[in-house]
Amino acid sequence: MTANFNTYIDSIKADFWRRLCVGEGELHCYEKGEEFVSAGRPGRYIGYIHSGTLKYVAHDDDGTEHVTGLEFAGEFVADFPFSLYGQRSRVSIVATSQCEIYRISVARVAELMEADARVREIVMHSTEAIFSTVYDRYLALYTRNPQQRYNDLLSRHPDLFALFSLRDIASFLNITPTHLSRLRKNI
Repeated sequence: MTANFNTYIDSIKADFWRRLCVGEGELHCYEKGEEFVSAGRPGRYIGYIHSGTLKYVAHDDDGTEHVTGLEFAGEFVADFPFSLYGQRSRVSIVATSQCEIYRISVARVAELMEADARVREIVMHSTEAIFSTVYDRYLALYTRNPQQRYNDLLSRHPDLFALFSLRDIASFLNITPTHLSRLRKNI
């Protein structure tokens, strides 16, 4: 089992992305509640999170928020790879705390992809790694019960409750906050 919450980190060229964002990007501060990406609009940046946390949020037809992903300092944030192709985001990416993010424009990354086959290959492998992470989470919804998913989550990030609200964690696990409270008591 990997130590990283977002397992894609283990499979991508993280140093490349970090150097690109920090070296060619700009440091931008996001306040709690501010969107890095807005649903329905193409993402404009790929970012390296220097500090803070964010959540990926989708809304159902009733407007209910569903947390579909969590990001931490030292990780990357983007509507990847959709932003690279100008596609509208299906999620909003929202700061859950004050964040400092080194961000590089997707236009600049697209220029690099056009000019350098190595960059295209890195983007392709990064896309595959992110797909694998998302697919594993999708399968876990069907093959692991809520207690198992909760245990897996805590094993990857034991201080999760210090960083995210109970409601956000419950939503990410696809359970109610009440159910999450019961699971916490079982440990």
